[in-house]
Amino acid sequence: MARRLTPLPAAEFADLCERLDAGTADRSDLKAAVKHLLALLVQRAPGTSVEVRVPPFAAVQCIEGARHTRGTPPAVVEMDAATWIALARGRIAWADAQVRASGERSDLSPYLPLT
Repeated sequence: MARRLTPLPAAEFADLCERLDAGTADRSDLKAAVKHLLALLVQRAPGTSVEVRVPPFAAVQCIEGARHTRGTPPAVVEMDAATWIALARGRIAWADAQVRASGERSDLSPYLPLT
């Protein structure tokens, strides 16, 4: 069974955002931010019909719908860490983001921003 992601404490995420905004974030900060924001997405839109991938840091399944157990899910959304963080924080709109999305329910705009 896959390990569940857990959101960071609010103060820790605020410190992380300060480093992101200042341009001083390192790889571990990006990883922590990606995982935190994906955990929030799963809380907001639980389910298994869409897989959101932010390589190389994490992937989650979310949004109600058809359940799959093997192989590629019916909908996949993939993007880099900077794009995911910007989308989840409301820095860019879904329509303006460069993402690879396919399948039903792959538009995450109803769930964003997360913070």
